[in-house]
Amino acid sequence: MATVKLIADSGATKTEWCLLEGNKKRSLLTAGISPYFLSTAEIIALLQQELLPRVKKVAIQEVFYYGTGCANPANAKIVHKALKELFSEASIEVTHDLMGAARALCGREKGIACILGTGSNSCYYNGKKIIRNSPGLGYVLGDEGSGAYLGKKVIQYYLYGIFDEELRGRFDLSFTTTPTEILENVYKKPLPNRYLATFTTFLAENRGHYMIENILEDGLNDFFFQHLCRYPEVWKFPLHFTGGVSFAFKDIVKQLCEHYEFELGSILRNPMQGLIKYHS
Repeated sequence: MATVKLIADSGATKTEWCLLEGNKKRSLLTAGISPYFLSTAEIIALLQQELLPRVKKVAIQEVFYYGTGCANPANAKIVHKALKELFSEASIEVTHDLMGAARALCGREKGIACILGTGSNSCYYNGKKIIRNSPGLGYVLGDEGSGAYLGKKVIQYYLYGIFDEELRGRFDLSFTTTPTEILENVYKKPLPNRYLATFTTFLAENRGHYMIENILEDGLNDFFFQHLCRYPEVWKFPLHFTGGVSFAFKDIVKQLCEHYEFELGSILRNPMQGLIKYHS
C-alpha cells in the first residue's frame, strides 16, 4: 500500500498543499503561514479550520513542509510543533522555501536554484543539500530581480517623471492612486514589499515600450550580476528558476543566460509540480 504524503509550499499569503497517495494527488489551498507573525496555537487554529476538514478521512504518514521564515530554527520549531499536534502519527520535516525550490528544480542533481517572486533568493545545491547561498538582504537593501525590486523601479520612474506622456497616462489608468498614497503604502503601511510587487503587472502589460524593457533588463541583470556570477559552479551546472517574475519574463531570463553563457534548466511558475515529482 502506498505511503500517504502531505506536501506544503507555504508563503506569507497562501499555502499550497498536495495530498499524495501513490499516483493520486489532490491539491488544497489555505491561507499563508508566516511563523514571524503566527504562534503555534494560531497555526493550529488556522489548519483546523482550513485544512483538517478536507483531509479528515486520510491517514497521513509523512508531512513535508517548505515554508517562508523556516530557515530560522526558532520559526521552524513553531511550525513543527503545530504540525506534530495535528498529525501526531506522521513523520514531519519542516524546512525553508529555498530548500523547496532546490528540490523542486534540481531533484537529486547538482544545480543553481533561483527564486524570483515577490522577493529573490538563490543557492548552489549539490543534489542533497544547499552548499552555498548568496545572502538575501530583503527588499530595502537587496532582492535584486524580484517583484518588489522591479515594482520599486516602476514607482521611481513614475514619481520622478521619467515615464513619457504615453506611459504616464497608462499608469494613471491602471492605478488610481496619488504620490501621497504611494509613499504612505511604502513607508507607513504593513508589507510594503508585497505592495511594491503589485506594480510588476504594469511591466507585463506594457512590454515592447523601451522604458519598460529597460526596467526589466536592468532589474533582472542586477540579480545575475550581483548574485549568480558569484557562484563558481554557475558555469558548470544548470541554472533553474521558480517564481512569478521568472515565469512572466522568461524571455529575458533566457537572453541573460545566453549573454552570461549559463546553461538554463527549467523555469517553473511555482515549486509544487517539482516537489510532487521529488517526493513521488
